[in-house]
Amino acid sequence: MNHVGTRSDTQTKALIYCRVSDKKQKTQGHGLESQEHRCRKYAQDRGYEVEMVFPDDITGGVDFMKRPGMRAMLAYLDAKNEDNYVVIFDDPKRFARHTEFHLKLRREFAQRGARVECLNFTFEDTPEGLFVETVIAAQGQLEREQNRRQVIQKMTARVEKGYYVFHPPIGYKYERVAAHGKILVPNEPIASIIREALEGFADGRFTSQVEVKRFLEGKPDFPKSGKSGYVHPTKVRDMLERSVYAGCVEAPNWGVTLRKGHHEALISFSTYERIQARLKGTLNAPARKDINQDFPLRGFVLCDDCGEPMTSCWSKGRNQLYPYYLCDTPSCDSKRKSIRRADIEEGAEALLRSLQPAAQLFKLAKAIFTDIWEMRRADALGAQKALEAQLNDTSKQIDNLLDRIMNSSSPSVIGAYEKRIEELEREKIRLAERAESAVPSEVRLSEFIEPAMTFLASPWNIYKNGNFALKRTVLKLAFAEPLRYSRNEGYRTAETTFPFKVLADFSSLKCGMVGDPGIEPGMGLPGGVTVRCRTLQLVARSWLADGPALIVRG
Repeated sequence: MNHVGTRSDTQTKALIYCRVSDKKQKTQGHGLESQEHRCRKYAQDRGYEVEMVFPDDITGGVDFMKRPGMRAMLAYLDAKNEDNYVVIFDDPKRFARHTEFHLKLRREFAQRGARVECLNFTFEDTPEGLFVETVIAAQGQLEREQNRRQVIQKMTARVEKGYYVFHPPIGYKYERVAAHGKILVPNEPIASIIREALEGFADGRFTSQVEVKRFLEGKPDFPKSGKSGYVHPTKVRDMLERSVYAGCVEAPNWGVTLRKGHHEALISFSTYERIQARLKGTLNAPARKDINQDFPLRGFVLCDDCGEPMTSCWSKGRNQLYPYYLCDTPSCDSKRKSIRRADIEEGAEALLRSLQPAAQLFKLAKAIFTDIWEMRRADALGAQKALEAQLNDTSKQIDNLLDRIMNSSSPSVIGAYEKRIEELEREKIRLAERAESAVPSEVRLSEFIEPAMTFLASPWNIYKNGNFALKRTVLKLAFAEPLRYSRNEGYRTAETTFPFKVLADFSSLKCGMVGDPGIEPGMGLPGGVTVRCRTLQLVARSWLADGPALIVRG
């Protein structure tokens, strides 16, 4: 029961406990200050000497031992076990909003010889008092659980409408937008960094999660852990698995399946699905940490004796360090026999310089690129209408299944319907995305053709002026297979990619005259030479597919 203090030579010592539900109330409101003021006035009126105040800004639904302020108070009482303290708090709801925790906390204070007093409730050590106290605690628990249910219901409804309601993932922030309210928007420049990382992993530019991690650690604007600039591998995995970056929302724990959201996507849904397929498949071995700008050809040049990738190292000389490439395969005849870095890299650079076709071909090639683009655009208009028809059909199927769920009472049948609806929702997202991007804009023509023509004209210039990642991309686009290097004879004949093979044939006039029937009429080149349009069309289609995009991203 409460004890009204009297003025005496020895004042009763008091501890004040005050709590708000979240940090926002602490920083923007006056909940803690008003509670402390009321408790101090209560102590003053009863002649108590307030010795310490213990605040908390954590929700009351959790175990009281998870509250820092409450743990500190109990530890303080343990250290002062020779004194009898009064613990003062504002309201029973500030004490505990859970019946079990309330009674447990009362026992914790009793074991420490501290009595509890509340401004809005009188504790009595009687059967009737204990009954009323238990009812008050149960009422607080009921209110808390009802509030939680209402919050979840509102959040679930908002997710069902296509809005993200959780803590914003890295790369996004919340802003209020007319007609939407609080919605995710890209947080630049972090959003662009994440977009590049996700697309790079989907396209194979980053062959493992380790390479994505290293890429993020190399970006100053990307938030990192600690002063060392470390990005935890679990953060990388979480980013790769999040559908929110594809513009989707879902809440499996609340029964909300994947659906298109209203926020701006950083990547396409097809890119997201490629990432998930790579995560579920057999991932490549992690990239070694010592592959760096000192040795851009490491891993791309093979030892001609054993066919394994060469490694690299810095060897210490008398006065300085010297860079070398070498084979480290145990059974290889060239094991640990160093090759000067200049021999390896200058030879590869000479191969790249040789991939420079005749300049007169590029006017013709650019015209064919443009023709192919226009043909694809015309085909895309028809494909877009077909996709829109499929999208409408999918929506009707979903509506029909929802009607069947309403009329069914079998849990197994309902579960089967729900699984099918989830599959159709995913298909709906795919169709909507494909229909939206089916017809490319006129602006994208120059965005694709210019990088393609620049690269085909001289991959060496891009390699020479590019960073480490771009150099690796140029090697992958220029050579169909890794280069083989013989320690005694140098580089073997390089296997170039298809576009360079075709242009090399044109340059040497090997594809001179129009041949097979059924092929479109040839086009004339200087010198009276005619080339097949079909071959250059294949080159154009190949590069419009993915070559320019890799160069731009690299």
